[in-house]
Amino acid sequence: MKIDGLTKYITSHLFLQIFIGLITTANMQMVTAQLTPDNSLNSTVRNDTVNNRDIIEGGAIRGSNLFHSFTDFNVGADRGVYFSHPDNIGNIFTRVTGSNPSSILGTLGVLGNANLFLINPHGISFGDNARLDVKGSFMASSADSIIFDNYEFNSTDTTVEPLLTVNIPRGLRFRDHPGNITLTNSSLTVPEGKTLALIGGDVSLNNTQISSRGSTVELGGLTSIFSVTICCFKKV
Repeated sequence: MKIDGLTKYITSHLFLQIFIGLITTANMQMVTAQLTPDNSLNSTVRNDTVNNRDIIEGGAIRGSNLFHSFTDFNVGADRGVYFSHPDNIGNIFTRVTGSNPSSILGTLGVLGNANLFLINPHGISFGDNARLDVKGSFMASSADSIIFDNYEFNSTDTTVEPLLTVNIPRGLRFRDHPGNITLTNSSLTVPEGKTLALIGGDVSLNNTQISSRGSTVELGGLTSIFSVTICCFKKV
């Protein structure tokens, strides 16, 4: 009887450990699934458990530009997502190549001075407590691609990587019926002298504050195939 009891205890204890392990694994998968690199540009995500944030590293460097590519890109509530970059980087370009819109519910930031561009043709929403932690300019857009003189950073065609040298961005290209940019109960700011741009289909601001002394704010809504010139983003 004692042996049987011990066996039952060990079996129950082992089952409990496995069950807890499965729950922990599932929760980790839910967290990491918010940021899913598509492997086209060697983007990686490192979990910083101490500061409750994810650090985006890797990517493809071309001159002073850093390119990232994700199947899904979301920032969870009460969580941070930060881009890391070398000192010589002036611009970070991030595209979303999957079919889901992006949801920003926490802090989106840059560990450095680079400008940050985020494009998702299916739309981007900023929710409760969404905020920026950047030292450079910021642009969120539902554009299909970012246009350079010698390259097009396209969210629907990931077969061609950036050239060895890529100059400053010249514009945004939109397909028909671009996704919407929505802000609800958000507060977005950029430093003085920088630019904050939100360009998409319908751009909606609901109980949202966008403010920064001496900065430039650009809002633009489009409903059809179109190209928009970028003029106010400078190398830091």
